[in-house]
Amino acid sequence: MNTESNSLINASSPYLLQHAYNPVNWYEWGPEALQKAKDENKLILVSIGYSACHWCHVMERESFENHEVAEVMNQHFVCIKVDREERPDIDQIYMLAIQLMTGSGGWPLNCICLPDQRPIYGGTYFKKTDWINVLLSVADMWKNEPGKAIQYADRLTEGIHQAEKIIPNIKVDEYTKAHLTEIIEPWKRYFDMGEGGYNRAPKFPLPNNWQFMLRYSHLMEDDGTHVSALLTLEKMAMGGIYDHVGGGFARYSVDGNWHVPHFEKMLYDNGQLISLYAEAYQYSKSELFKDIAEETIVWLEREMTSAEGLFYSALDADSEGVEGKFYVWDKSEFDAVVGDDAALLADYFNVVEEGNWEEEQTNILLRKFDEQEYADVKGLTVMSLQQKIKAAKQKLLNERSKRVRPGLDDKCLTAWNAMAIKGLAESAGIFDHTHYYDVAKRAAAFILDNLKTSDGGLYRNFKNNKATIPGFLDDYAFFIEALITLYQYDFDEKWLEEARNLTDYVLRNFEDEASPMLFYTAANGEALIARKHEIMDNVIPASNSTMAQNLHKLGLLFDNDRYILKAEGMLAAVLPQIKTYGSAYSNWAIQVLESVFGINEIALTGNDLEKVKWSLNKHYIPNKVTLGGTKSELPLLKDKQSIETKIYICRNKVCQLPVSTVDEALNLITK
Repeated sequence: MNTESNSLINASSPYLLQHAYNPVNWYEWGPEALQKAKDENKLILVSIGYSACHWCHVMERESFENHEVAEVMNQHFVCIKVDREERPDIDQIYMLAIQLMTGSGGWPLNCICLPDQRPIYGGTYFKKTDWINVLLSVADMWKNEPGKAIQYADRLTEGIHQAEKIIPNIKVDEYTKAHLTEIIEPWKRYFDMGEGGYNRAPKFPLPNNWQFMLRYSHLMEDDGTHVSALLTLEKMAMGGIYDHVGGGFARYSVDGNWHVPHFEKMLYDNGQLISLYAEAYQYSKSELFKDIAEETIVWLEREMTSAEGLFYSALDADSEGVEGKFYVWDKSEFDAVVGDDAALLADYFNVVEEGNWEEEQTNILLRKFDEQEYADVKGLTVMSLQQKIKAAKQKLLNERSKRVRPGLDDKCLTAWNAMAIKGLAESAGIFDHTHYYDVAKRAAAFILDNLKTSDGGLYRNFKNNKATIPGFLDDYAFFIEALITLYQYDFDEKWLEEARNLTDYVLRNFEDEASPMLFYTAANGEALIARKHEIMDNVIPASNSTMAQNLHKLGLLFDNDRYILKAEGMLAAVLPQIKTYGSAYSNWAIQVLESVFGINEIALTGNDLEKVKWSLNKHYIPNKVTLGGTKSELPLLKDKQSIETKIYICRNKVCQLPVSTVDEALNLITK
């Protein structure tokens, strides 16, 4: 190992710190490196990854730790390492460049740029020899044919500016069920009706896709999406992608059966999956879904919570240099740990002598049967089986905790924390579990107290008592969404005030005068070679679709037409795209659902607020916002205070007469 550090030694990102002792003379993205490239007329090599990325580690071992490779990189390039999770704005631009060049993208992402940051060549993972050849070839072109390189840069940069351009659309007069059918029918063709998810491998959870399916199946009374959504959630919960010992989900399964995970665990997946499984429980009353949400929350608190009450970003796939080593079991070890019930539970968890995946004699724990079926076959009561499973899981967890742990990415990101806060606050309401709310509230309060910028905006990151990177649109969008969710749990209007202030900040600083969409980067932030919009929903919903939903909800809560008109303009502009590729616009599709069926504004007053709220939460009403209070300035609650319980149901600026019971209210809530 190289004993001298490079300038990454001062970075906050665990991913950058992993490269601090590479012989490559790495820099962080910033004025020093960018100026050096200009001063020396050197090409910039931007290498982007993240701490839980397996192939990033492989390329580091093969190339970046190698002195021969480092010599070539240092001689010809100013080398910049970027953590894509800290700087998604940089990743967004160069990922688009690589996709335009090669037709695909991924991480590690390696992009070679002119001294002015404009890209000319790149790709993802390169073997050592190929990497050296690429570097020498591009360096030679810059030395001998700079005009050619500048031509490439002109073409690519134009492509980056033109990509994903959204033009304003005239307002849609009325959204109808026909719009929804147009979206869902081509989408259904990709469902895997045997194993859940889509008929391809690898399989990603894509929580927002299945949230849309649950809501669509409920509101449209559609059997196909109902079966597919519940099957997918059940298969994921029983598969190897879920950590049956410790809780929480891996990022994806490499196969089509949810069997073999790519073992890293990301906060953004698990925050969303807590929300999804809590909502699925509310929809179906399946105890399996409740167990999964609650076990994942236990994991979040045990392994991913900082001293300040924020949540860490990720756990690596690898430990001791081996992917998955922390999580798998050979049969003899499993039997020894579980003890008397080993035979019963080895069968239940699919543990076999020869091993159940490609690594011989090791097993990924997974389930093939539900507890009732298995108890019946084994002649046990369900309660007895559940007790044995619980005891075995605790023993396995205790034993596993003695192993060398996977690397922890301990930076805290506002956007990802917001997803966890939302999941916790929703679970608190659905499961009537105040502790989840307390955990969510602590994290949200810390962000408001410590991650605000001097002009009222947000920082993106927090580590070692420092916040250094101004927020991007996703930080605002998801945190505003979390604040609205907290309000709907405790009816404390300070959350809504904060949400409104941040929304106004977004409209001032992220507005695009030529488009209804919001830029991903703020006008007062660092200038890169392009300002892009994030429009397509992916593993994480797009910041624009989330912001449009926030604007709509806050518009209703504050009776603010400006917000509502902005949200409508954003949805109308993207509507033509949704039906072309439903799964990449699922959060936008939720807005179409809400436009067709309306949003039920449920206003609660009286001294029995908590009881009424809890009673309402037992029912699945996906298209709603809930308000409550005995003193309020919110338009829907103002002048409606009373000691007696009164429930007002309003939609499309029309309120029904108040009722005093939840059953009466449910009769007024139509789909």
